[in-house]
Amino acid sequence: MTRRAAPTVNSDDHDLFVQSIGSVRPIRHRVAENDRPRPPPEPTQSRLDEARVAGELIASDIDPALIEVGEELSYLKDGHSPLLLRKLKRGQFSVADEIDLHQMTQAVAREAIAQFLAESRRERHLCVKIIHGKGLRSRNEGPVLKRLVDGLLRRRADVLAFASAKANQGGTGAVIVLLAS
Repeated sequence: MTRRAAPTVNSDDHDLFVQSIGSVRPIRHRVAENDRPRPPPEPTQSRLDEARVAGELIASDIDPALIEVGEELSYLKDGHSPLLLRKLKRGQFSVADEIDLHQMTQAVAREAIAQFLAESRRERHLCVKIIHGKGLRSRNEGPVLKRLVDGLLRRRADVLAFASAKANQGGTGAVIVLLAS
């Protein structure tokens, strides 16, 4: 960054300024002297937040341990190698497309799944992900969409296998589906 030189002021402008403003005196800069060293910064709020975590976990309505440990889904169509399901569970297939069913009713989700799977097969996307959620807000009914997805996929002739996604892909809130070509 280059500094520009202060603009020069001609004597007429200077005289006009002094006449308009009147007499002025320069401000003396006083340097504040502080002999004491500053204390090291302390992450006070961070420590308070960490201290509150244990109490919040105890008071929570949702057991964090059950969020990911929920019932894992898996299915392998008769006549196919168990190796296929093992590879699917390990995440060895590339997911080509996905659909998220959150906020859908059962009827809407049923239709959305049918359309999604038909379109996936047309486009030759044979490994897809269906995000159904974990059912944490389903109250006493349990995971409604998760049960719906499980039942629908088991009855479809074009589904070879499916399994709950790996944790980084949605865990027990999603399934990875292999479709017949």
